[in-house]
Amino acid sequence: MYEGKFPHKRYRLTLEFLKDHIPTSENILDLGVNNPFSERMKDSGYSVTNTRGEDLDVDTAFISNSNAEVVTAFEIFEHLLSPFTVLNSIKADKLVASVPLKLWFSPAYRSKTDQWDRHFHEFEDWQFDWLLEKSGWEIKDRKKWTNPTKKIGIRPILRWFVPRYYIVYAERRK
Repeated sequence: MYEGKFPHKRYRLTLEFLKDHIPTSENILDLGVNNPFSERMKDSGYSVTNTRGEDLDVDTAFISNSNAEVVTAFEIFEHLLSPFTVLNSIKADKLVASVPLKLWFSPAYRSKTDQWDRHFHEFEDWQFDWLLEKSGWEIKDRKKWTNPTKKIGIRPILRWFVPRYYIVYAERRK
């Protein structure tokens, strides 16, 4: 069903983590436009609404006005100049978010052809934890995983051992 260029491992682990913490009965606001993973969540029984492609650094109205019980944010905060503003505007009590981790042996991702497809932030786990805590979230669970490639070289070998993705489940502090 999910063949081709889909990131199988990342999608599988993200969906497993989501299922561990969020029942399908809860409505989800997924930050970012409709994408292959939001479709995968829907196929797994979740009710998912996506933001519409607005620049979340300057327009958080859709987030602030959402009645969703859960917000998901998979690999989006690294693209924002001010993820604190977005995290602070969330009204839901539950958050599942993942970010690519900063790799000491690889520079931040930057597309040369797409001005939006760039990483302004690549976090270390403690930095993302601090951002969440400062914006009113309490982390209840976390997980990391690697992103191996089938290329040859020192960096591809390191990707087999150094975690690339970090996911958290957090609840709004009361």
